[in-house]
Amino acid sequence: MFGHRTMASYRTVEIKEDIISRNNQGAEKIREGLKGKGVFYLNVMSSPGSGKTSLLERVIGRLKGDFCIGVIEADIDSEEDALAISRATGVKTIQMHTGGACHITCQMSEEALEALGVEGLNFVILENIGNLVCPAEFDTGAHENLVLLSVPEGDDKPLKYPLMFEVATMVAITKTDVMPVFDFSIEAAKDNIRMRNEKAPVFVTCAKTDEGVDELAEYIRKRAKDICGQGPF
Repeated sequence: MFGHRTMASYRTVEIKEDIISRNNQGAEKIREGLKGKGVFYLNVMSSPGSGKTSLLERVIGRLKGDFCIGVIEADIDSEEDALAISRATGVKTIQMHTGGACHITCQMSEEALEALGVEGLNFVILENIGNLVCPAEFDTGAHENLVLLSVPEGDDKPLKYPLMFEVATMVAITKTDVMPVFDFSIEAAKDNIRMRNEKAPVFVTCAKTDEGVDELAEYIRKRAKDICGQGPF
């Protein structure tokens, strides 16, 4: 038989808060360690189908003359994005399968960085899982977070998924070539992003037409040099 226990016998543990706290501590070690090696780490997040891979192909094409770039492609399964990036850009690329997880923790990030091997690199890109919720909750150890918002998703997404846009350090509105088909306002999207994040610059881009790609690439180039210094570059 089980004895009766009063509520005073139990202790409430904030598990999620503890997990996030430990993750943040580990992420800061990754961030500082990479900075010490002169390696800039960019985390790219968005919903599925927002055009992360296509935009990254264009951005990498503009940056690989200045940086030695490596890419970590994170997916639940499949190697399609890793193959696409590798074929289009020729940069060092690995595929990470999350085993069903919908986010990347700092431990997973660290393991992926080790598998990629940062020796000889000074710029690493993590293409995170396609999800507007879970990835934003976990600091990967990246120096900057690029968040994409595609036209087909609607200009109201920053209102519905606040944390994703709050953790962004830069935002790219993508797939502007399909604007005539969708009820999407660039100004409304910017206003909604500003409600969540007043500091992150917003770039209006299209991988198909190259709209805004030069501006985004130039901003990323500047942030990489500002954060990790001039030495390795």
